[in-house]
This record gives sequence, structure tokens and C-alpha cells, in this order.
Amino acid sequence: MDAIYQSEDVDGVRFSWNVWPTSRVEATRKLLVPLGAMYTPMKQNQNTLQVPYPPLHCKGLCTAVLNPFCTVAPPYRTWVCPFCLQHNQFPPHYNGCITDTSRPSELLPNASTIEYLLPTKESAPPIYLYIVDTCLPDDELQKLIDSLTMSLSLIPENSYVGLITFGSMVQVYELGFTACPKSYVFRGNSQTAFKAATLLDKLGAPETLNLASKRFLVPVGECDDSLTTILEEIQKDPCRVPSDRRPQRATGIAFSIASSLLQAVAEQAPHTKLAARVMAFIGGPATVGVGMVVSDDLKEPIRSHHDIVKNKAKHTTKAYAHYKSVAEQAVAAGHVIDIFSCSLDQVGLYEMREMVKLTGGFMVLADGFFHPMFQQSFQKIFSRDPDHQLNVGYNADIQVTTNRYLKICGAIGHVSSLNVASPNVSENEIGIGGTSSWKVCGLDQNSTFAFYFEIANQHNNAIPVDQPGLIQFTTTYQNGQGKRIMRVTTVRREWADPSATISTLANGFDQETSAVLMARLAVFKAETEELPDITRWLDKMLIRLVSKYADFRKDDPRSFNLAPNFAIYPHFMFHLRRSNFLQAFNNSPDESSFYRFMLNRENVSNSLIMIQPTLEQYSFNGPPAPVVLSATSISANTILLLDTFFHVLIFHGEMVAKWRKEGYDKDPQHQTFRDLLAAPKEDAKNILKDRFPYPRYIDCDQHSGEARFLLATIDPNLTHVSNPQEQGNGEVVFTDDVNLHVFLEHLKKFAVQS
Repeated sequence: MDAIYQSEDVDGVRFSWNVWPTSRVEATRKLLVPLGAMYTPMKQNQNTLQVPYPPLHCKGLCTAVLNPFCTVAPPYRTWVCPFCLQHNQFPPHYNGCITDTSRPSELLPNASTIEYLLPTKESAPPIYLYIVDTCLPDDELQKLIDSLTMSLSLIPENSYVGLITFGSMVQVYELGFTACPKSYVFRGNSQTAFKAATLLDKLGAPETLNLASKRFLVPVGECDDSLTTILEEIQKDPCRVPSDRRPQRATGIAFSIASSLLQAVAEQAPHTKLAARVMAFIGGPATVGVGMVVSDDLKEPIRSHHDIVKNKAKHTTKAYAHYKSVAEQAVAAGHVIDIFSCSLDQVGLYEMREMVKLTGGFMVLADGFFHPMFQQSFQKIFSRDPDHQLNVGYNADIQVTTNRYLKICGAIGHVSSLNVASPNVSENEIGIGGTSSWKVCGLDQNSTFAFYFEIANQHNNAIPVDQPGLIQFTTTYQNGQGKRIMRVTTVRREWADPSATISTLANGFDQETSAVLMARLAVFKAETEELPDITRWLDKMLIRLVSKYADFRKDDPRSFNLAPNFAIYPHFMFHLRRSNFLQAFNNSPDESSFYRFMLNRENVSNSLIMIQPTLEQYSFNGPPAPVVLSATSISANTILLLDTFFHVLIFHGEMVAKWRKEGYDKDPQHQTFRDLLAAPKEDAKNILKDRFPYPRYIDCDQHSGEARFLLATIDPNLTHVSNPQEQGNGEVVFTDDVNLHVFLEHLKKFAVQS
């Protein structure tokens, strides 16, 4: 595992299998979890090689970049591409720098990941276009305006900024007109989306919509004062709202106008890729115009999961189609869409999700604009690195190159297909397939993508010893300073000797990465398949895997034994089945969309916390220690710290809560007790500090209402139907769910069957 973690630290890549079968037949029989990789293109590593010149590409069909696995033959004028075996000539300026003892940076053994600064003209600074919901209570609107005003000091000074507000009407502000606040007003109840050409008719001639005109998009350093004044003068939407009605929100028209405005600006600079973010701040559901998700009549409830499954959500299909068309318009222009959904009610994230997914934007779900979940998350978007730069990328594309024995099946993550057909593309599509290149409008340090592969080699074709399994990830993007960067990561894995036992493959199994790749695949299926069918598919795949790799005697469950690098995988699958990703009960469609969105953007470590949360126990008996995520871990005289990624919860046992309420922590004689209470709070603070988006923080006592967050997460191995004599320590959970012990017993039984 040390080698796996080291590879992730250096290259940002982890594979489900680190030793590969040599043929398609062997892979079908033995790889009962898909061969896949989790790839984080902007993984920060201070040792990553950076060079100020363009890369050297193979002249063959693969177009791979020169890398440490290339063969260089004397007299050092040619190199052989390890992907397609094409012989390539070194350009003249390489002559003399390659000898027996000297190599250029690309050929050094530690150059598995290298970054090239491409010699292209610097692009314009990024654009930040704010879309602000004005149908908010006065105190909420004021908190939002305070946050937006604060953000103006965090945006790079040369970046462009724009402002659109919406309620019953949509207003586009002309920030370049400084004599007084000036805006163009559009009807919100329109049933047709705005196109760029239509917007040009309303806002003026094309040449007045370029960045140089500084009308609607102005450098923040030039409009800071006037924009602050406009923000401070924004009023709540003037449309009167009767008590039996919802506010009129023209959310769909606002997004359509924003996307078309940026497209019109981009069309005025066809040879430059403009980096832009549409940042939408929404406080309630869309109720009028194209994109509405519910009517303004309160008698009509907003759709639930049940309504969607039974085709009773009358606005959903049309709204989804509208927002997806906005997403495709943004992808074509290379622009990012972020959504900050801050409401106790649903706002329509379920219908809007494609806008954020396809463009690689941020999605934040909070109770309101006053809540730390919004305020802290919003600030973190503008956090700087030690060089005082924003660690973000725009207009990225990711190309995957494999050698001829492998093919790429597809990707799952916040990408859109570039439809690049190449010889290494598999007909077997997994996720977004049929291509070897994908577009990502927005990247950050956490953006992680799942790629799935298949062994394409035929059974009777022996792979030469000198041709290892190679995959190259090439990510080209524009950084926050407008420079084009190409990051090339070339990874090597070994082929399993066909004559060796299955243990060779087993030793290369990474159960953590495999669990995350399976979770992403399950969530992708959830878009089109019934959840019970997905659960059955996960169970079937798990049974096939453990029956292949466990040691047991036929029909004897007691003899069942899994190797350490497989032992936790069934636990991950148990918790995945019960997770918010695959359980719609008690979750709204918006919440499910948010949870699934986050699983599809995070790295292996963070995804595992989402799948199987961590539980830390604090007691008088010693330092904090991780404990099993189980009802038996609850004790009256201990404190638990639960981290589900989305929630950070401190749970005080019954006796601890009683002592705290009686004020023992205020007594100088009980310093140990005071330290015990402080320890989980300090650890929770460290989690909250680094996490994005900012989690919900809960501090509760045993038997309190908020303790339900813990009881809903843990393994319910003590229930109201358990034998009381077996209970001892722990907390009774009232549920009919199967617990982990029963799940594992059934797994063993099915795995050992003849």
C-alpha cells in the first residue's frame, strides 16, 4: 500500500488493480471489479517537474508525449514511443544533450509527471458573472450582499466581473455606466430561452459586447466602488407575494441570459479562450418562465423522488431539458457554472444539475445565506496558494493514451465528451465513453475523474517482456494567470504472468480505489436505472469477487477467509448500499443530486469518508481512537466524533452530557473532564478548516433529536428486535435494516455455494 499512496502523491493516480491480466479472456474471468483509475490532474506536489518549453509528441496515431518509458537508441537522434512503437526523430536542439550519462528532463526516471508551460499568448483574466436571487427575506439578502461585497476584495484585481439579478424580472447591470446604476430589464415569464443573437438585439451592437468595451463586464479594480454601491442598493423583489403563493423566480431566464451574454462576448474574441464563471446564488425554487420546477401556488408541492419515479413531476422533464441546453451552451464556450443553493426548501438542483456537472463547477447546499456552510464555502473558493495565486484551471481537456493491449471504456466525473475517435477507444462504453478525450471547463485541486479500461489483447497473443502496461494522462488547461499549462502523467503497471497463480493479481488489488470506482458506477447507473436493481447488481458483483479471491471449502461458510487487501471491501459495499447515494428515503431530489455530485468530484480518501464515515472515540482511558461504525461503539461515558464528509458531529454519551450540564467542566478539580470535552471540538475544527464545501457542524447529546444523524449512519447491530441479553454497551437503533454481521454471513453463504 505504501507504493500505492506514493504513486498517488506523485502522480495523482490510483488504480483498482495494480497488476493486469495479459488477455481479454483472463480479465473477464478474474477482474470482477472493473479495471479503472482515479486521476486528480491538479494534484499539488512541490516535486513535480516544470519546464518552460513545449512537449515533444510522437508522430504516430497515439500522439503520446515523450516520457521516461521511451527507448532512446545511440547515436541518440531517435526515440521509440512505447505506446505505438513509432520511431521519432529528436529535433536539432536536443542534439548534444542526450548521452550515456545525461538525459533531458522528460526522460528522467522521476519525471512520471511533468508540467509544460506552453508558449502561447496569455488569455484574458477570468470573468466572474454573479447571478443574484432577490426573492429573499431582508436579512438573508443582506447577508448575501455582504458576502458578495467581501468577495470583490478576493477576486484577482484584473479579473472581469458582471452582475445579473432576478426575481419576477431579470436585470442585467451595465457596470461600465458610472453616472448612476443602469440595468436592462427582461420579463421573467418568458417561455423561450434567450439566445446570444436575441440578446445582442436587446443590449446593443456586437462590438459593444466585447471585453474592451467594458460595458457589462468590467475589471474589478475599475468598478469596485460602483459595484459595491449597486450591491448595497439592491432591494428585495418588488412583486407582491400573497400568503398562499411562492415568490416569482425567473431562475431559468436568468441562467439563459447569463450564458448567452458570455457566449456573445466570447464570439467577439474567436481566437482566445475566455475563462469565465457564472456564480448563481439561489434562495428558492424557480416558479415562472422557462425552467420553472414548481408553480407559485403553494397548494402544489414541489416534486419528490416518488413523483419523479411515477412520472408525476409535471415540470421536471421540461426544466431539465432547458437547463441542460444552457449547460451545453456553456460547455461549447468553455465556461463554468457554480450554484449556491441556500434554502430550507428545494430550489431545483435536481433539474439544474447538468449545468454544474458538465462544466466542472462548484455546488453548495446550505440552509441559508447566513449559514457558515455557505459563507465559509464561498470564501474557500478564493483561497490562494503560497505564491498568492488561485489554484484553479479553465478550459481544460484531458486526453488518455494507452498502449495497444489496453482500451479506454469511458470516464465518470464532471466532464463532457470531445467525441475523439481513436484506435484505443473501446466499443464497451462505461460512463461517458466513445472517446479518448474529454472537456473540463473548470478544474481545482480536488477535481478527480474516474477512467475505466479493458484489456484488449487476445488470448493467443503473448505480450513481449519489454512492453509494460502504460497509460498516459495529458491535461491541458489555462491557469488563473491566463497561461496555458500541459500536465503529462505517464504511469506503468506490470502484466501478470499467465502461468502464475491468481494470487499475483490479488496482491495488486486496491480495495479502497475499487470501492470508489464501483460507487461512481452505481451513481452513474442511478441516473437511468431503479435503485433496487442497482443494489442487486452491487451484491452480485461482490459475491462474484469474494468467491473468486477468498479461501474457503465448498459449502462451508465457517472456512471463509479474505486476504487483508480484500477484507474491508465488503464493508464498503455494505455502507454504500445504505448511503445517501443509493437511498432516496428521507432525502429530497435536490439533496440526492448534491450528494452524488460530490462523490463524482472528490479523490479516493474523501470519497471513502462519504461511503463509510469515520468514528473517533474520546474517553478517560487514553488518547482518541478510531472505533467501529457500529451501535455498540456508543457508550454513556465517552464522546464520539463522526465525520460523514457532509456532517461533522460530536456526540456526548449520556453520563458525559449529565456531568457537563451539572458544570463539572467549570470546576478546577476536573481539568481532565474539561480536556475531554475540548479534544473532539479541536479535532472537529481542523476537519472544518480544510473541508470543501463546509460541512454541517452538529454538537449533540445521546437521546437528543440531533443524535439521529449518528443513528442513521452507524451499523444497526443493536435494534429493537435484538436479544436484550446480547446488548450490553451500545444504543438500540429502531430500524428493520440488515446489519453488517447478517450481511457478511449471507455473503459467505452465497460465496461458498457449489
